[in-house]
Amino acid sequence: MRALILLGLVGFAAQLVDGSLGMAYGVTSTTLLLAVGTNPAAASATVHLAEIGTTLASGVSHWRFGNIDWKVVAKIGIPGGVGAFAGATFLSSLSTETAAPIMSIILLTLGLYILVRFTAYGLPKGNLGKPLRKRFLAPLGLVGGFVDATGGGGWGPVGTPAILASGRLAPRKVIGSIDASEFIVAIAASVGFFVGIGSENINFAWVAVLLVGGVIAAPIAAWLVRHIPPRILGSAVGGLIVLTNIRTLLRSDWIDASSGVQTAAYILIALVWAAAIAYSVREYRKDKANESVEAIEALERQAAEEEAAPVR
Repeated sequence: MRALILLGLVGFAAQLVDGSLGMAYGVTSTTLLLAVGTNPAAASATVHLAEIGTTLASGVSHWRFGNIDWKVVAKIGIPGGVGAFAGATFLSSLSTETAAPIMSIILLTLGLYILVRFTAYGLPKGNLGKPLRKRFLAPLGLVGGFVDATGGGGWGPVGTPAILASGRLAPRKVIGSIDASEFIVAIAASVGFFVGIGSENINFAWVAVLLVGGVIAAPIAAWLVRHIPPRILGSAVGGLIVLTNIRTLLRSDWIDASSGVQTAAYILIALVWAAAIAYSVREYRKDKANESVEAIEALERQAAEEEAAPVR
């Protein structure tokens, strides 16, 4: 019972992060399932089955808040489904001994990307309004779907930063569109896992509690996306993913590090993680202060122009 409650809390926290940041539900949840010794393919299948419900709830919530561009959903979601099915069947064909380290490496890479991307740059800004072309979104969806299924997560870390970097869609609509299109990816990946490993290796109680936690968090996350600082959240989540998957790799047969090496690695990562969060907080406060100064200057200019204008 305690394990189920913890999984429910993980599902809640993961969806809260995913709905606010546009990424990390699958990465966070799969990382935890691997840490407790779950078969890699079964872990990814469990998460993707839960995501069918959480992404549906998240998509509806984002739709109600006006955070979705449906053209983007269609152009990226269908290729994403194709890639996810291919990735699921590929992962299902690997042995546990081979798949576990591979999945941890994928998750570690995604965690490092999230940590560095949001700590160093925050959310990119650009010229809004230009349409996103299918020739850009289709390959992005195909790659994102494959990585998502083989790594147990990755749709958000692949798709969200790429679309944000284009500067053609408002950040809240990028996050909402990625979350909505992930519904297609989750269904395709789940079908691929059923074909590859069947249903006997999937713990449906775990699926249920992850789903319940995520569904409860979805509307809260859709509201928070307009208020929470993505830079700080990205640093916090990225560091957690890095730390957890480094632990899995150091204990794997590939490395089998001594306890002393493991402890030193954990301390080093924790220090870097703390420094990243502190830097993100400082930069966020600096950006907010600059925005306030710019707003005041704009008001002063407007007032000066109104005073200088001739009276009619």
